[in-house]
Amino acid sequence: MAGLTPVPHDSGAMQGRRTTAGGRRSLLHVLFQAALVAACHNRVLKPVAKRLKERGKPHKLIIIAIARRLVTIANAIIKTGIPWQVKIQE
Repeated sequence: MAGLTPVPHDSGAMQGRRTTAGGRRSLLHVLFQAALVAACHNRVLKPVAKRLKERGKPHKLIIIAIARRLVTIANAIIKTGIPWQVKIQE
């Protein structure tokens, strides 16, 4: 529903690459903005974005990967009813 599902393009110049398509455009825009912020400021997702960047992934791919994780986190919060808390390891 969010438009974050990878869709294969296996012919032509885009052979072997994936893109996102479908879903609700307004939700996609909100998730994209939230992922931009989370990739820079969230203690859990910032290291994930950094690892992807170090592996040479394109910027948009990193942001979409973070957005997908945000959707997963939101679904878990809704399912369990427990607020999300970061466990600090000391």
